Amino acid sequence: MRAILYKEINAFFSSAIGYVVIAIFLILNALFLWFLDSGYNIFDQGYASLLPFFSLAPWVFIFLIPAICMKSFSEEKKQGTLELLQTLPINTWQLVLGKFFGALLLSVLALLPTLIYVVCIYYLGKTPGNFDTGEILGSYIGLFFLISIYTAMGIFASSLTNSQIIAFMTGAFLCFISYFGFSGLTDAILNSDIYALEYLGIAFHYKSISRGVIDTRDIVYFISVTALFLSLTQFNLNKKN
Repeated sequence: MRAILYKEINAFFSSAIGYVVIAIFLILNALFLWFLDSGYNIFDQGYASLLPFFSLAPWVFIFLIPAICMKSFSEEKKQGTLELLQTLPINTWQLVLGKFFGALLLSVLALLPTLIYVVCIYYLGKTPGNFDTGEILGSYIGLFFLISIYTAMGIFASSLTNSQIIAFMTGAFLCFISYFGFSGLTDAILNSDIYALEYLGIAFHYKSISRGVIDTRDIVYFISVTALFLSLTQFNLNKKN
């Protein structure tokens, strides 16, 4: 698995892909949060808060992470190297996890420079440092788990086809439906009796953990959904052998 992980990281940073992905993520966030007249502009909030960033990030990652993951297996299939990888002394699980952690690491690296926003918020308040540290920490933890689910979905989508474009579209669709679909359906039906339906969506648990309260039910949800899509990927690859 370690060899696959190193291979993925080298593939990202030996070309411009890794740098472009990180740059696009940071530029989009900077534009919406600091420059554009949008609902996410921090200066328009009237108080020092990173809530706009944590509301915007799930949208950006819906497109960014499937773009990172789209070549994970689809490119291997197209070039005929997937069969070669499967002849190595590793099992399918190790192959899947190597691809997963490689894409996850790149996404986390894209997230790390946003810590500068915390410094900015620290000094933007009327009283420096007067912000909810627990909320910010919880939101970053929530973002990490959100990234892990998106990455697992992107990896699964890539295992379904040898077309990177189809893998990207499928991954983005899965991420969008999983984050916004259940809560959107709940709002459309407007029935308090279907609370369990909203509970199935990522948004419910992401918003819950972003309040700064680490609930084990949210952690179990994130880990379970990530494991589910990684298992589906492993099953899909084994089925085609």
